[in-house]
Amino acid sequence: HKFFVLLGFNDTMNFRVPLFIITLLHYCVILFFNISLVLLIVLDESLHEPMYIFLSSFCINALYGSTGFYPKFLSDLLSSSHRISYEGCLLQGFVMYSFACCDLSILTVMAFDRYMAICRPLHYYSFMTKRRLSQLVCFSWLTPFCVFAINVLLTARLKLCGIKIQRALCLNWLIVQLACTEADTFSNNISAYVIIVIYHFHWLFIICTYIYIIKTCVRSREDRVKFTQTCVPHLTSVIINATVLAFDAMYFLQNFITIEFLIIRPVMNPLIYGFKLTKIRNRILGLFYFKRTSKLRVSCSPNKNGAK
Repeated sequence: HKFFVLLGFNDTMNFRVPLFIITLLHYCVILFFNISLVLLIVLDESLHEPMYIFLSSFCINALYGSTGFYPKFLSDLLSSSHRISYEGCLLQGFVMYSFACCDLSILTVMAFDRYMAICRPLHYYSFMTKRRLSQLVCFSWLTPFCVFAINVLLTARLKLCGIKIQRALCLNWLIVQLACTEADTFSNNISAYVIIVIYHFHWLFIICTYIYIIKTCVRSREDRVKFTQTCVPHLTSVIINATVLAFDAMYFLQNFITIEFLIIRPVMNPLIYGFKLTKIRNRILGLFYFKRTSKLRVSCSPNKNGAK
């Protein structure tokens, strides 16, 4: 097939213009918050620490996933024909899955970073070198990219007997469901189970790490303060991520939850981390204070015809 038809827009046709405006504004908010936070971390040398590097990686991933969904979604809202090319559908499926799993991989390396900082503080800076940091960032991006590249290649070889997708976006398993009855989907099933196992190990690692961190933090007031300042935003992201994925298992909520994953998470992370992490919050407030005092100085300064 050269194209697919997305049926997830059938219920939106009566209010597509208001939905287009709201969606466009939301996409602009996602771009603004995430790009601002990445630039803040890149330009401020005091934020060149592992925790903030991982946070910038989080924001870049939000930009990646949002851009894989919103431009096509916005264009479909204004179109009467909700078609997507075969290649475009495979690409969007790859972006959506790699975006979601990259989020989880970044949460995993962030959990490891917090474990080292709180439970092994004496070894933290000797262990978390620039090289080690680069390896962890590469792991969080290359793992989902490689896994889902194989997944998409396996899907691309299937002979399909349908063109209708029951969502507003393309996902790999929806394409596999359109395979002809005689098509061999065994490799796709094995690939799916391997991916599930890999990311269940990610969840298991995060849970075990945080159990150990919480046990360590209970022992001293200093560790409890450090946990509140640096771990609460990360733990909030983990809980929301787990909740979204749990609800995604419910078929009747799948269309809503998939889009909710793309609506809330790209905005939530920069807001939570931006206002909770002390250095970033102080830097943002400092920028606003600097702009305000600069304006006051300009308005209070004497003009050429004023007093000497």
